[in-house]
Amino acid sequence: MSQLAAKPAPIDLDLDRTAVIVVDMQNGFASKGGMFDLAGHDVSGAPAAVAATGRLLDGARVAGVPVIYLQMGFAPDLSDAGDIDSPAYHKELALLMMRSRPELAGKLLVRGTWDWQIVDALTPQPGDILVPKTRYDGFARTDLDARLKELGIRNLLFTGIATNICVESTARHAFFKEYWPILVTDAVNAAGPDGNRQATLWAFENVFGWVTDTAAVLETFGTAARAAAE
Repeated sequence: MSQLAAKPAPIDLDLDRTAVIVVDMQNGFASKGGMFDLAGHDVSGAPAAVAATGRLLDGARVAGVPVIYLQMGFAPDLSDAGDIDSPAYHKELALLMMRSRPELAGKLLVRGTWDWQIVDALTPQPGDILVPKTRYDGFARTDLDARLKELGIRNLLFTGIATNICVESTARHAFFKEYWPILVTDAVNAAGPDGNRQATLWAFENVFGWVTDTAAVLETFGTAARAAAE
């Protein structure tokens, strides 16, 4: 058991019961020319979040901490995206853009497209777990909960995009499922005004979990490794 520096207070981190959740680190959300960029969202903060996540994942794999990727995407015929009676049909950005801009039809977050792919810098490695999803929340309509239970996971370190949408949706659900959600603040990137990011971090520091940064997590991984070697 190691202690992780976090807010509002340090948290005991048993690496055998910890996983890193990488939320939607896909071209559509993180890359120039992707869906967010085409929609006018500022993606300038994404490279730093991708780099921080890369460092975190390298450390996690060395420490034997499972890495779980969530990947947002739809079937080419959009049969799993929700019909007109689904709120997702009316609010999910990719669906809205593909309907309103015919030149984008079939190109945004559709499985197999560049937009849907994980960014090259974070390509999943052998042994990593990939969980496809069709809604903001990584627990909705997926086997994420079952996979975490199989692994005996308690603590979830969250990275990804967008801080205030899919990361927050999944991390809040994790709290209600009795996991311990920890947001890694420099390894996430928000959508919209900066107040959105601030609101999410406030909520997790004060209500739904904990916040930390990559350096603190890597220090905890290193402390655990040194203790194991003694």
